Amino acid sequence: MFVFFKGILCLIAVIIFFSLISLKAPLGDKAMSGVANAAVCSFLVEAIFKYILGDFAGIAFFGAVGTASGSMGGPAAALLVGIAMGTNPIYAAAGALAVAGYGILPGFLAGYLMHFLVHFLEKHLPSGIDMILCTLVSAATHYAVATFTNPYITSVLGIIGGAISEATAFSPVVMGFILGGLMKVICTSPMSSMALTAMLGLTGLPMGIAAVACFGGTFSNGIVFDRLRMGDRGKVVAVMLEPLTQANIITANPIIIYSSSFLGGALSGTAAAIFGIVNNAPGTASPIPGLLAPFAFNPLGKTAMVMAIAFCCGCLSGFIISTVAKKINYKVVIPN
Repeated sequence: MFVFFKGILCLIAVIIFFSLISLKAPLGDKAMSGVANAAVCSFLVEAIFKYILGDFAGIAFFGAVGTASGSMGGPAAALLVGIAMGTNPIYAAAGALAVAGYGILPGFLAGYLMHFLVHFLEKHLPSGIDMILCTLVSAATHYAVATFTNPYITSVLGIIGGAISEATAFSPVVMGFILGGLMKVICTSPMSSMALTAMLGLTGLPMGIAAVACFGGTFSNGIVFDRLRMGDRGKVVAVMLEPLTQANIITANPIIIYSSSFLGGALSGTAAAIFGIVNNAPGTASPIPGLLAPFAFNPLGKTAMVMAIAFCCGCLSGFIISTVAKKINYKVVIPN
């Protein structure tokens, strides 16, 4: 039990840490956008090419492509975080190459921290010398940050992973409810659930819960947006496909939106836990990847049934929360 609570506290601390980066740190929202994009181009490509087209469909070429892409999470994070923040692409690429072999989280920290150093040097070094020195400094400092932080990151992620594994073994249904709800809230918040699950390296049943929860919970958000008139049909579709596109409306109505997210994700995650849906593609906790990835690791019929259940759970949750909002005469806030 101690291991469980220790792990949950670490998970909450990680969520708070990255939420603060996203909301308060200089260029934090751009950095989190960059690491989410890194999860897409590495882990999503790996999930579809390696596990679905490679292992499931038996096409060796796509399997090789997926394996190669999935091994480059750290460099992808360093490169795309730096570019998203405005780092010169040459310096970002030099740093990214230096963190080959490291995971997405060390790459993210290196890309974020080194942006400010390289940007400072670029402004103060003489023209002509700046490119050479900034390239060398970027490579060396990226490697140094990744090497220094990796043992601590591995330790923290090990504690979190141990807690999730213990909770899943003790009561998969309870873990499905809690983890599913939590992951869908994160999916709807300024912090990316794809980035978090990639950083945590979730696999197996916990990743299956997260993927199904993000898929099912998206219908909760869509129905709330539609029934409470939070926007036109375009906004309803947008919040379902990528919640961050409607961040201004979500943050203006947090209680209603996050309540629907939690309930839809929790019920969908519970269904995934009951039927034992596994997912060995970390970083696929998002509506579309969450729908596709589980098909690579579970029987087709069972996966399709769970996705249908998740769809119903999401719709039911959205209907419940929007009905409660109407009963209490909730006034929707639409930012200018």
